[in-house]
Amino acid sequence: MTSPLEKLCAERGMRMTEQRRVIAKVLSEASDHPDAEVLYRRASRLDPNISLATIYRTVRLFEEAGVIEKHDFGDGRSRFETVPDDHHDHLINVKTGEVIEFVDDEIEELQKAIAKRLGYELVDHRLELYGIKLSKK
Repeated sequence: MTSPLEKLCAERGMRMTEQRRVIAKVLSEASDHPDAEVLYRRASRLDPNISLATIYRTVRLFEEAGVIEKHDFGDGRSRFETVPDDHHDHLINVKTGEVIEFVDDEIEELQKAIAKRLGYELVDHRLELYGIKLSKK
């Protein structure tokens, strides 16, 4: 079965090797934002011959093709996600590394208003919030 990311790669004219298909499948199925090491562990379960170097080359190729996004959430690791259909922002738990995706219409409108006030039309943005989960009292 062809993964959504593999289909997108094919639409962009990329040659899909079997190992690229495996990496595309792993990225398509990820509900988190895996780094290269996590991708390697997951992909090597499907193809024990895959190497970490192949993971790095492939994610760079996918990123250059615009089918995945690379994020640096301040923990020293590049994390990856497929290019989302809909815009979202990220809240990162600095203790656990958990990444929560969210959309907030109020924040979206505020960003547009700030850009307009400064004489710009907002065409794109990326918002990352970093926090520590509050303990329940």
